[in-house]
Amino acid sequence: MAKNKKIESRNKRKLRVRKKIFGTDKIPRLSVYKSNKNISAQLIDDLSGKTLASSSTIILKLDANNIENAFKVGQDIAKKAKDLKIERIVFDRNGYIYHGKIKALADGVRKENIKI
Repeated sequence: MAKNKKIESRNKRKLRVRKKIFGTDKIPRLSVYKSNKNISAQLIDDLSGKTLASSSTIILKLDANNIENAFKVGQDIAKKAKDLKIERIVFDRNGYIYHGKIKALADGVRKENIKI
């Protein structure tokens, strides 16, 4: 019962955040997903409904889902954004608390001079 409550709470936060942010082709939305084993990020253009770039611990062949690897995923997605000539993004934390791995991923993006 508690597990369903936890999922429902996250989905409510997710919807509350998503109604306020929107990505375009010039300023895409950086959506983050975190599981127990992996973390992934996508640059999404909401106008056309397409994913512009993606990165994850699976793509980078990193073993653990920890803060250092989340930072590396953030740096990788930022490098892909630079290749697409994107300078700014809108950060979608997807209902997760901005702490730990989510914060590390955002810091990795900022380190590559992409504005959030």
